[in-house]
Amino acid sequence: MDKKNTGNVATPLPSPPPRPEKMDKKTTGIIATVASVLLCGCPGVLLCILGIGTALGAGMYTLGDQVGYMPPTYGYVFLCLSLILIAIPIVVGTLMLRKKPGASTSPDEPLPPVA
Repeated sequence: MDKKNTGNVATPLPSPPPRPEKMDKKTTGIIATVASVLLCGCPGVLLCILGIGTALGAGMYTLGDQVGYMPPTYGYVFLCLSLILIAIPIVVGTLMLRKKPGASTSPDEPLPPVA
């Protein structure tokens, strides 16, 4: 078992991967809007369809051998909940993707001439 002494030669460490730059607010807004549509908007639309069917008297459930109809009041509750779920992506998209009044002008840019 021959071990050769190579001395104290330091091997260079690999450089760390470049850090990703922070996402700008518009990208964050788009991601938040898409996520809220998928998590709130789509279930809200399905709940709206279920609520309309139940409110019109077509809501039926089966528990084992028993079959029953849901009262139309449940349909109205489903409709109210669905409207809230559908409103969430609209509010998130409006708040995240709107242009802020003071954000468009920077102190370095000259003001446009007054007509």
